[in-house]
Amino acid sequence: MAQLDKNIRLATEKRSKRSIDQLTGFKVTDAFTRFSQRDEIYCRSEWDEDVMSEKASAFFQGYYMPNARSRKTDGFSQRDYALRNASWHVTNILRDVKRESEGLKEGFFDHFSLHDEGWPEPYPFESAQHATNDLQKVARFCGADLVGVCDYDERWVYTEAFCDKTKKGKPLSLPDDLPHVIVTGEAMDADLTKTVPSALAGSATGMGYGYDTITLLTLAQYIRNLGYRAYATMNDSALAVPLAVQAGLGEVGRHGLLITEEFGPRLRLGKIFTDMPLVASTPKKFGVKEFCDICDRCASACPPKAIPHGEQNDQVLNRSNLIGVVKWTTDAEKCFKFWANQNSDCSICIRACPYNRPVTRTMSRWYHRFWHKLASSRLRKLALWLDDQIADRSRHKSGWWWARKS
Repeated sequence: MAQLDKNIRLATEKRSKRSIDQLTGFKVTDAFTRFSQRDEIYCRSEWDEDVMSEKASAFFQGYYMPNARSRKTDGFSQRDYALRNASWHVTNILRDVKRESEGLKEGFFDHFSLHDEGWPEPYPFESAQHATNDLQKVARFCGADLVGVCDYDERWVYTEAFCDKTKKGKPLSLPDDLPHVIVTGEAMDADLTKTVPSALAGSATGMGYGYDTITLLTLAQYIRNLGYRAYATMNDSALAVPLAVQAGLGEVGRHGLLITEEFGPRLRLGKIFTDMPLVASTPKKFGVKEFCDICDRCASACPPKAIPHGEQNDQVLNRSNLIGVVKWTTDAEKCFKFWANQNSDCSICIRACPYNRPVTRTMSRWYHRFWHKLASSRLRKLALWLDDQIADRSRHKSGWWWARKS
């Protein structure tokens, strides 16, 4: 009887995965293998001799001012590093609260544990839709620019976490019986992104993480106060992009990043695993795959040539890639080496992406909406041509940003 129940459960899960893959367009082959966080490129820089280097170590140390290695190159001055490192300050403090005492690197290798005790009994919502409506309203109040819900999908959950002390894998502390995942998106500053490559542009990333941290901790505590379980995660525990696609936030672009209608790829993602009764969002399609098929602006702009040209495939370049998924696969080793060499993170692919344009409730312009309609239609080649002719996707000097009026 137990074996029969297990077979029924596995068959149900298989049908569910096929159903969500049909909605998202994911192509997962029989060779699929779940991912260990230890193989993530930033983790590998701490244990893998193929990735470890003095420059990689200096790159991480550079997020503390005495080690910033400022220079006269535009965008890498003391002033630029001062802002970039300050933008990371709050996230770094919360990340390291339990690092020495308990070996936890919260938000990066471990889920956030900085929560008060919640209510002992779950709040009796009228329905899952009622709970979802409340959640969306509260999420935006907490700072989320985008929010969606998907069902738990173990395929995108890490097989193991990375231990900051031993540099080896360790069991995930995340429960596996939480049925829903809330995915949030926090937009990064558009003007700062125009100055990439630069340390100054890294300030947009740092503040994105800061907003993400505050949003996730606040929203998870709200859910706990309602009497439900909630585990806030950032880079830890699971792959954010496929969950964000399933939660209806957007589609995956050639550069491997989530592309949204509102911000393109210019946002940070966070996740909350919960048993709060929720209605899953419907994945959306607005022509990203078809547009990226004819667009290679991110691949052409990438200095280390880490982003592929050509069609999607299931090629595996190194151990930091997913096995058994047909997609455009970025060479994480080439990408990270460039980051380390320039001593700051890079988002050139975001700056170069034609979808990187403001189309929000408060920033929308008719020509951006018109461009999106073209890009999602058979006139996508015209949309690409118009972006090449009109949009200024060149690198702006850091002085341009510093001189702009706030």
